[in-house]
Amino acid sequence: MIISSEDAEKEVVLYVAKLMCVAARTAPKARGADTIKTAILTGEEIKRLADEMVKESKDGLTMSIKSVQYSDAIVLIGVTFEQPIDQLANMKFKLIDLGIALGSAAKIASDLNVDNRIMAGPGRTAAKLGMMKADEVQSICLSIKGKNIFFDRPGYVAAVHPLKS
Repeated sequence: MIISSEDAEKEVVLYVAKLMCVAARTAPKARGADTIKTAILTGEEIKRLADEMVKESKDGLTMSIKSVQYSDAIVLIGVTFEQPIDQLANMKFKLIDLGIALGSAAKIASDLNVDNRIMAGPGRTAAKLGMMKADEVQSICLSIKGKNIFFDRPGYVAAVHPLKS
């Protein structure tokens, strides 16, 4: 049997995304209450998300849209604000839980050499499309390519290093 690098990478990125969901699920939670949710987008769902982001965008060429379009998978991590004892305190604790879950998931991708980037916009658009029901949704885009698509994003080099563009 011969497995092409493209097939191996598709399989691995999905496996890593699943491990990231486990890391988000098992991340520490305030008050011991787990309201973290996860989902994984691939293929057509990524295209649907990117298309909606283009519709919402004024110029259709934002860096976030390009990052989504070139992603091999996207992990959604969300949180719900349930049973408020003190509405503001509850929301703060839940947002801290979300941040810890995001960090735990991103660490898994990083440890396994899968390029990743946490982004708010795609998560919020995914929630708007009904891809995840949660009060706040963030996304972690994943990519396995020869070059990190999230690092020297177009426009970044020109803005920071004008002589290199």
